[in-house]
Amino acid sequence: MNPAPQLTTDQAALTGPLSGTDAPTGHPHGVRATARIHATYNGRTTTLPQLHSDGPFHLRRMRTDKNTAKVGIIGAMSAPLGGDRLTIDVTAGNRAALEITTAAATLALRGPTTAPAHYDVRLTAGEHTSLRWLPQPLISAVGSNLRQTYTVELATTSRLLLREEQLLGRANEEAGHLVSRLLVHRAGRPLLDQQTAYGDPEPGWDGPAVLHGHRAVGQLLLVNPEMDTPRDPVLLRQGSRDGCAVLTPLANGPALLATAVAPTSSALRELLDEALAHALHK
Repeated sequence: MNPAPQLTTDQAALTGPLSGTDAPTGHPHGVRATARIHATYNGRTTTLPQLHSDGPFHLRRMRTDKNTAKVGIIGAMSAPLGGDRLTIDVTAGNRAALEITTAAATLALRGPTTAPAHYDVRLTAGEHTSLRWLPQPLISAVGSNLRQTYTVELATTSRLLLREEQLLGRANEEAGHLVSRLLVHRAGRPLLDQQTAYGDPEPGWDGPAVLHGHRAVGQLLLVNPEMDTPRDPVLLRQGSRDGCAVLTPLANGPALLATAVAPTSSALRELLDEALAHALHK
């Protein structure tokens, strides 16, 4: 999952490059918007005292699953475009259980300015809290320029499941420029600080040492104080034409990071699901 979005429900937008007549328009200085989600535990279940929609983000309560609150993010406008600065700020208080997803794929498009778009996701989880961030894929369309950042703050007993999937270009088009950073702290100590960059002008991003022709990339981070983590990395589908993944324990865990590359978004999802199943049965 994400920084990024437009949450578009227009499937035609996934099929090819923009023509001169359908290029996106927007404010020349970009859109500034911050959506906020706050979840708390009231002694019986998780409630949502704050759902603040803003800009392209429309937040909607979804049907709950036992004690877990669920929020869906729906795109209200085309975003991110060049120059946009978009933020989703999520806080889950002590003992809360919260799951967040998006209604459709996030589509990063070129905008009225060459300045990059910024999409920041901030996740904070309290003690004995379960937080799941499971968006649909981010699509980096040709001509787009996006800087995406995840900043995660976890307490010692927090549990986290975070998935991000990125599709580099739509059908029969080149990728946009995408720089993504994932920064995670647990109990105030660094757990993960990772940055990836794809698309021109990044050197060698599509070469054999990085993507080797694949166009779908993603990762899945699982943090659980009760998890028994393996000592060594585990390779999944090594040598397969349908992509491969590696499941790696993190030094300041207990945490596992799965990183995957695949030819299509559906193959990528299968790989990440396989990695999660492997992690949960360890």
